[in-house]
Amino acid sequence: MRNIVLFGPPGAGKGTQSALLVDHFGFVHLSTGDIFRANIKGATELGQLAKSYMDQGKLVPDDVTIRMLEDSANAHPDASGFIFDGFPRTTAQAVALDAFLDEKGQAISGMLALEVPEEELKARLAKRAETSGRADDADPAVIQNRIDVYNAETAPVADHYRGQDKYAGIVGTGTIEDIFGRLKTAIEGLS
Repeated sequence: MRNIVLFGPPGAGKGTQSALLVDHFGFVHLSTGDIFRANIKGATELGQLAKSYMDQGKLVPDDVTIRMLEDSANAHPDASGFIFDGFPRTTAQAVALDAFLDEKGQAISGMLALEVPEEELKARLAKRAETSGRADDADPAVIQNRIDVYNAETAPVADHYRGQDKYAGIVGTGTIEDIFGRLKTAIEGLS
């Protein structure tokens, strides 16, 4: 079983690439953004709490995120592997994910980090706001805050996986097919 952390800043293409990887490898895609939106749409207590943070471009607290993610993972007991998209976002979440998987006799196979210049991220997010209706992508101040929060609070999570020799930087620019090819090659190289 391969469990992949697909990592990168907002707008790096994690959702797009996850869909391609799911189709190719048969992984279950666990996107914290999708999980949050489903909980928000369902007006769950955790969803309403998550929304209050997301609307400000802030990270949802670890305990809320971890509970939602574990519920979603447990809903797929026969999965052949997971792509974790947008999780972990803090070192505490990475430690919690390792412990959760360890209880199941599993581990993270690798963290694949999409590396994209900041100006490209901003352009991608603005375009996504036009096509997807995602309000959190429409406001340049919220976009900048999300990128700043990523750089300050999320990017350091990579060190957790570097320390386990599970980190691989992937060039996240070029065509969707080019990026997919790089990710596919990296995943096929994991044991």
